[in-house]
Amino acid sequence: MHENSKVRLAEQTERISPRVIIAGAVGSIVEYFDFAVYGYVATILAVQFFASGDPVASLLATLATFAVAFVLRPVGALLFGHFGDRFGRKNALAATIILMAIASGLIGILPSYAAIGLGATLLLVLARCLQGLAAGGELGGAASFVAEKSPNAKRGLLTSTTQMGALAGSLLASITVALLNLTLGAEVMADWGWRIPFLIAIPIGLFGLWIRNGLEESEEFQAAKATIAQVKQAPVRIMFARYPKALLRVVALSILLFSAYYVAYVYVNIHMQTVLGFDSNFAYMSTTLTLLVSVIAMPLFGALSDKIGRKPLFVGASVAALVLAVPAFLLFEQGGAVAVLAHIVLGLVDSALMGVALSTYAEMFPTEIRYTGIAFGFSVGAALAGGTAPYICTWLVDATGNPLAPAFFLIFTALITLVPALRLTETKGIELSHVK
Repeated sequence: MHENSKVRLAEQTERISPRVIIAGAVGSIVEYFDFAVYGYVATILAVQFFASGDPVASLLATLATFAVAFVLRPVGALLFGHFGDRFGRKNALAATIILMAIASGLIGILPSYAAIGLGATLLLVLARCLQGLAAGGELGGAASFVAEKSPNAKRGLLTSTTQMGALAGSLLASITVALLNLTLGAEVMADWGWRIPFLIAIPIGLFGLWIRNGLEESEEFQAAKATIAQVKQAPVRIMFARYPKALLRVVALSILLFSAYYVAYVYVNIHMQTVLGFDSNFAYMSTTLTLLVSVIAMPLFGALSDKIGRKPLFVGASVAALVLAVPAFLLFEQGGAVAVLAHIVLGLVDSALMGVALSTYAEMFPTEIRYTGIAFGFSVGAALAGGTAPYICTWLVDATGNPLAPAFFLIFTALITLVPALRLTETKGIELSHVK
């Protein structure tokens, strides 16, 4: 057998440590658990932290605060990305999970608007800003770490587990809120029960910190460490000077990923309750089933990208969003199993994107700026189409009176992602050390 073939065969049979996979996913679990809980109890937070009056105005204010965290994500990406690219992924990832847990726990103990007035609103915004900073540095670092630890032939599958953590966090949030809503009742939930999910983030964060403290830096980073130490420019300067096209491509490819995520897993829950008048238990159940199916499907999409490539999945998911958005929102109005099935299909579109995204982005940047490149591009996409999605959809329905308006928002973001997806250069299976 040829020597190169032997190397490739050995690499394909190489196994990644389960601790690496858990460490990559656990930060995403904390991040998306906290973000999803905020969305799922948004109607309660609107009453707790904003002046009473027009319920739609209060809900919009709550969703605007939800979006504030996404504005800070690019800042967090640059901060933690610089630290992670210059000094290592491990400590940067430990810092992001500590900050996220602290910020979430803070929301859980905040006094209400009725108790201290505007001060409660400002403290909520502050906590969301801290969450945004932490979130900005989380996925880029986790993706870089897991991608660099993965065999080339399995990078799509193994890196998708980091995004599985994101959906698992949202699933955990949905189950938690649904169970609390069912056991405590709507009155107790609105009074103090909503605080419990935010406090749960603290022990999850401590577990994640313990997992990450036991890790070694990736061999890829260790090999490039000497070269990185000699580079005088900051990673962000190198990124903008030498990789602007790759950066813009990450942003554009992330637009539909984030809009579909926050429409399917956050906004539809709100839509079913406030627009369609469904019972909250039905909305939570539909969201939970959608998340469960999406979590299970995600590694399948990651593995598929290792077989057929990253580009076909990006293109296929974008086209699916274009075709299925309007039918899905029409079927929501039917209620029952039909609405749940439509919800699941919409979630699978995003699951496909999440399953392939991080491996693709890791293959676009060299080791010395990989953390910064993924984190910043991903965070800008999140700021543009993620945190704003529930707000935009709520505003569109209120302004137009058309319950299908959110579907057209999805179509718009799908078109933005489809363009770079069609021009994407296939990178599956490449050696990360060869990316220049």
